[in-house]
Amino acid sequence: MNKIKIIFKTKRPIIGVIHLMPLLGYKTYRGLDEIFNAALQDLKALESGGVDGIIVENNYDVPHKIFVDPETIVCMTYLTTEIVKRTKLPVGISVLWNDYKAALSIAKISGGKFIRIPVFVDDVNTQYGNVFGEANKVIEYKNKIKAKGILLFTDIHVKHAKILSKYSLKDSAKKAVQEGSDGIIITGKWTGNAPKLDDLALVRRTVGLFPIFVGSGADLKNIKDLTSYADGVIVSTSFKTGKNNMKNVNIRGEEERIDREKVIKFVREFIKAINL
Repeated sequence: MNKIKIIFKTKRPIIGVIHLMPLLGYKTYRGLDEIFNAALQDLKALESGGVDGIIVENNYDVPHKIFVDPETIVCMTYLTTEIVKRTKLPVGISVLWNDYKAALSIAKISGGKFIRIPVFVDDVNTQYGNVFGEANKVIEYKNKIKAKGILLFTDIHVKHAKILSKYSLKDSAKKAVQEGSDGIIITGKWTGNAPKLDDLALVRRTVGLFPIFVGSGADLKNIKDLTSYADGVIVSTSFKTGKNNMKNVNIRGEEERIDREKVIKFVREFIKAINL
């Protein structure tokens, strides 16, 4: 049976992202109670709005670190565990910038069903340093902690990064499938930017029926086009209150919350698009 359908109860899921406010160790840390209350508010908006799954992400821990410190892992384990207790939706984890060991461990302990890995097969340069694709090490660690049932959603040619490896988008897509990805994520170049339709079409031709997700920029205006090629979407920014500030890495501030009405409208348009 399709792994995606087993977890999300649909082969074409909408996954909403809970962007955690700055965690312990960052200057603007406000305490776990405030962080959790904001996350719970977002969870309720996403859940009642009709999404099929949730990702918990340390989005506002800026500057990011390739591999996070112990206090981040402790905070995210606690918060994710509490979120899992409060929802029937499948919950995933993304630990920025590319800490797959932390993400897999948190998922294993908290009851998470999947993780997102920004760099899986590519080598990239980011403002936080170079990140090297270590798909074999990801699988090795996943087996080590007996996390076989946790799915790996993996970006290729990820946003906020310059590609160092010589793989084309087509090459990276093939390699991700071969190395054990459970779903490929395609993004634009920056938060809020949708991927190019030509890129989505190329990856779809390359991987056939293998699951493809849009990882940035999906909104009411482009969802029909994006779902022509992508199976599902990962969304947060377009669900939030406030306006974009393109000068920042995070184009919506940490004080902005998920707007339930925006979620409802998006879900409605998504369902309409995939049923055309």
